[in-house]
Amino acid sequence: MADLPPKQPDPPKAAQAASAGPPPTPQLLVMPPTEAIPSLVWPGAEGEPAWAIPVLVPPGTRGYAIFMPMIPAEAPAPAVAEPAATEPPAARPAEQPQKSAATPAVTTTPAVASPAVAKPAATTPATAAPAAAAPAAAKSPATAPSAVPPAKVLPPAPQRPQPHSPQYPPRPLGTYERPPSAWQTFRKKHWPGPKEARGWAVPAGVLAGALGFLIFLPLNRVGIGWFLGWLALTLGVAFAVRRSAELPRRERLLRSGWAVAALALLLIPAFRNAWWLVTFSVLGAIGCTALAIVGGRRIRSILFSLVAAPYAALVGIPWVRRHLKAGRSPGMARRILFSVALTAVVLLVFGALLSSADVAFSRLLDDAIPDLSIDSIFQWIFLAAAGGLLAVSGIYTLAAPPVTSSLDTEGKGRFGLIEWAPAGAALVLLFGGFVAVQFTVLFGGSRHVLETAGLSYSQYARSGFWQLVAVTLLSLALIASLARWAKRDQPVERILLRLLLGLLCALSVIIVASALSRMWEYQRVYSFTGERIFVMASEMLLGVIFVLIAVAGVKWQGRWIPGATVGLAVLMLLGLAALDPEGYVASRNAARYEGSGKIDAWYLRALSADATPALTELPDPVRRCTLSWIAEDLEDPDPWYAWNLGRQRAREALAELGPAAIGSQKDCRAADQFDLPKKRR
Repeated sequence: MADLPPKQPDPPKAAQAASAGPPPTPQLLVMPPTEAIPSLVWPGAEGEPAWAIPVLVPPGTRGYAIFMPMIPAEAPAPAVAEPAATEPPAARPAEQPQKSAATPAVTTTPAVASPAVAKPAATTPATAAPAAAAPAAAKSPATAPSAVPPAKVLPPAPQRPQPHSPQYPPRPLGTYERPPSAWQTFRKKHWPGPKEARGWAVPAGVLAGALGFLIFLPLNRVGIGWFLGWLALTLGVAFAVRRSAELPRRERLLRSGWAVAALALLLIPAFRNAWWLVTFSVLGAIGCTALAIVGGRRIRSILFSLVAAPYAALVGIPWVRRHLKAGRSPGMARRILFSVALTAVVLLVFGALLSSADVAFSRLLDDAIPDLSIDSIFQWIFLAAAGGLLAVSGIYTLAAPPVTSSLDTEGKGRFGLIEWAPAGAALVLLFGGFVAVQFTVLFGGSRHVLETAGLSYSQYARSGFWQLVAVTLLSLALIASLARWAKRDQPVERILLRLLLGLLCALSVIIVASALSRMWEYQRVYSFTGERIFVMASEMLLGVIFVLIAVAGVKWQGRWIPGATVGLAVLMLLGLAALDPEGYVASRNAARYEGSGKIDAWYLRALSADATPALTELPDPVRRCTLSWIAEDLEDPDPWYAWNLGRQRAREALAELGPAAIGSQKDCRAADQFDLPKKRR
């Protein structure tokens, strides 16, 4: 057997520590939670030591804290493996300091070089320590073999899983901001807000809006003050943004038109006293004001304006406050407040003295100075805050208007013929059958009601009117959905879609006419009311919208329909105000009373002052009954800012009749001819 080379002893631990290099650096990884890393698995073996670093994480930090295991560092393979006889004994002393510096905490497995690549020890200084240790071990009596075996090559260390994906690199410790929301992204891109500015134009505009509402706006009575307060607000906003508005000429004219429409609607409380008409007029004016401030032409942008206007009122407060601090005279606001307080104290002291000196002057002051009660103070605060916030919203938005065109995206065709054509064709057939039946009703009129067994006018009108209104609204929604989401890439799709939408619009107009005929017959036989007239006007508006949709479908250009619908709604309210609905109701009921002798006196008694001139033409005791509540409401005079044409005409008509023509509830019991709820409506 050939002599084997002596077995190479394991290198000392000092050599291992020297070859392994510095210990691994601990790492603390903080990364935001993502869908790609729902959970992390410990990469080390069970029971393996790891670095643990105590850290203080600031509040609000989100992410993962990963503690890495102690992975042994691979030592560089020694390039020399020589017999011990070739080493001089002077290498032994060099081993002692390395043994004293060994670190037992980290253990490594060195890789032994193959004999085929061995070189003399003198040529590789980096392996001096392992080479010097080899002859010492060979001369030891306990471990001295007759030959040194060949070096054993160890397999490479297995690759351990990485603690994180390369797609998400480690991030340093710290507080990370949350990703921006969709609203924040929209604001940053399409509505960054106005720039910082100086001057008193913006605070003056806000003050004009607050004082306009505080001085003119009456809450307990409708009157011209609504128009005057809104006019002061409009002028204040226009003065504040006259130089900083960034709108094209066409858009500026459009928004000016919405502002004029709002002022026109607020003229209705100055001429009509019907509560429901005034309520819808004020709501319509608020909507037109939002369109004048934010803008909008299609459904999404119009709805956005209703939300963005109140939001701008709150966001713009700090922006307006910075105008006061950045003015040429920073202390001007404090000086103005001091001047106002001093003026109030002077007027209070000297006014009290002069009022006690003369009775006539005291009465004049009582009429000029409002009541200083707790309710009045809270009412003033509310009015001033409402006017100021509306002014802030208008100035802040018009100074840097948002780009609402990004909201009005075109509809994408998602449904083909297989999806929408059967449903549309079935609905057309259903509407066609209903319309065919309704022609007998439309042309038959009262004869159809009288000839049908068991059918009365109330059943004829009430059993179908509200259902037809619901059908009209649903068909309008369906037509809008088909126009937006139905595919029309191929010519056959466009032709069929035009045909179905045109038929649906035409049949819907006939359904609207049927609903109107039902309500008209019911009111003609029983009684007219203001609410029923308003519902009929709304149904007529829906019929006009169907006509507009049919016209827009000729060239597939319907962007103007939402804005036109809002404009038609404004015209409808103005038309009702010109009609004087409650005066018309009173006159029609008076004419029907002359022919049939029946009248709903309790309902007429609850009408507003607009109906007074027509009610004075009724005979007693109906006239005494219907004028009782109206005369009671008109006992107190109106302040100048609550002037109303309907109440003025009612006072003049009652003055001509005299107090003896006004009755009480007893007269209503004798005059009423219908078994209806006997309560004030």
